[in-house]
Amino acid sequence: MKIAILSRNKNLYSTRRLIEAGEKRGHEIVLLDHMKCVLVIEQGRPHIYFNGREVNDVKAVIPRIGASATFYGSAVVRQFEMMKIFTAVESQALVRSRDKLRSLQILARAGIGIPKTAFASSPKDRDIDSVIENIGGAPCVVKLLEGTQGIGVILAENQKAAKSVVEAFLKLEANMLVQEYIKEAGGADIRVFVVDGQIVGSMKRQARDGEFRSNLHRGGIASVIRLTDEERATAIKSAKKLGLAIAGVDLLQSSRGPLVMEVNSSPGLEGIEGATGIDIAGKIIEYVERNEFTKPGE
Repeated sequence: MKIAILSRNKNLYSTRRLIEAGEKRGHEIVLLDHMKCVLVIEQGRPHIYFNGREVNDVKAVIPRIGASATFYGSAVVRQFEMMKIFTAVESQALVRSRDKLRSLQILARAGIGIPKTAFASSPKDRDIDSVIENIGGAPCVVKLLEGTQGIGVILAENQKAAKSVVEAFLKLEANMLVQEYIKEAGGADIRVFVVDGQIVGSMKRQARDGEFRSNLHRGGIASVIRLTDEERATAIKSAKKLGLAIAGVDLLQSSRGPLVMEVNSSPGLEGIEGATGIDIAGKIIEYVERNEFTKPGE
């Protein structure tokens, strides 16, 4: 089967591993830079050009769309769907998961635990204190809606610091969330990798000393963890509610049970494969194989 991987960099670990896993199973793997694809929208014949040639013999697509390319990348995925080509991550699910506010609203509506979160549109100075108090006061976490890999996430340890951070973001006209700080998590979170409704790997990420963000890109340390039944159910349900067949679900262990921080539609493979020794890339290829003849709707 000819499988296209949508990625901007063939040297990224996740991209390399998917290519290796696909070729190992006898598939022809092609790499398409989604930002260089040209979409031709025509009645009855949607098609895509890459490097001047029409893409017309691909049987399945694995999107690896970065956050900065969500708009155009999701349009490319949607075009493949219109061409009746199976996509491992659906375009609508990709867009839904990248909107942090929308995804939290969907999870909360589904009865899934999340940190208490406040969102306000340019609150006046006198209202900032109220926004912070609504999520339980300081310490609290202030997050940019567009942030990734821990960038744009700040722990404000007291009311004054929290107010200063919110005011600074407001002056930059940045959209942000204010969330309660889960102290008992101890600077750690859990990444659960879900493929086709099944958990294929999980790891605990512990922040380094002096840091509260546990992202591996920020020096966090990963180790294998055995999930509780509640954590397993929460991760699977979260991916399902957002419509993601491939997802990295980030959980916090709290006194009231697991809380979902975020659900990532293009989770990295390096950390989870390194921590668990599991061939996650192979699990993704197997999922694509099972769905080779699935025809997505327009």
